Amino acid sequence: MEPATTHVQQDSLLDNLAIVLVRPKIPENIGATARIAYNMGINTLLLVKESAPPREPMAKMATHKAAHLIDDITCFPTLAEALEDYNIVIGTTARRGRQRFVHQTPREMVTKLIPMLQGNRAAIVFGPEDTGLTNDDLKHCHMRSAIPTADFSSLNLAQAVAIHCYELYHGIIHAPKDMAPSPTLATSFELESMYSYMEESLLKIDFMEESGRHHWMGNIRHFLARLKLTSKDANIVRGVCKKFLQHRESTVK
Repeated sequence: MEPATTHVQQDSLLDNLAIVLVRPKIPENIGATARIAYNMGINTLLLVKESAPPREPMAKMATHKAAHLIDDITCFPTLAEALEDYNIVIGTTARRGRQRFVHQTPREMVTKLIPMLQGNRAAIVFGPEDTGLTNDDLKHCHMRSAIPTADFSSLNLAQAVAIHCYELYHGIIHAPKDMAPSPTLATSFELESMYSYMEESLLKIDFMEESGRHHWMGNIRHFLARLKLTSKDANIVRGVCKKFLQHRESTVK
């Protein structure tokens, strides 16, 4: 039996996208991001920042057409809180290292993302202008995107947002009109809860030492992200770990 297909509405896929700026330092870059996002059909802009900067420098770059995105910005104290309701999280980075794993170009990322957008919300995360996303930020990300450049690889924040938003818009408007529905994946909140119980369990059985927990959990997160866990999957794993911890506590007593 052939899988069921559904007619893809471009607007509905774009509505499932959000741009997340983590600790941006320059208000004008937030305004430029709003303008870029709105031009490419993306209407959700989130900040990881204690409070929004003054409106005027942001609105000046956003122009009046995207001013509503500035007015509707929601600020979150942590990246984890900003991502709680999102099923797919893409981190953008120019830096490479042993803990950064394999990077995809924005176009490669979009090709993999679009079939999952039906029924799933996706957040594209950008770091501060001077440092980019940290390893701690990237642990929340299920996919990584890096813009390939020539020798001089310094793009500013607004340029990086523009490239990713264009690739997203271009990919969506050229997506097949009929695609098999994708499963609804676990939210970031559900995954983080699962990882918390898993980390505690692995420490209890001495699978990893305290000093190496970040290395091991990074590899585990990378492995499980490739499996595209559903809410049911995440709840099963979390339940097993929680039961193990409860059993171990009762036997130790």
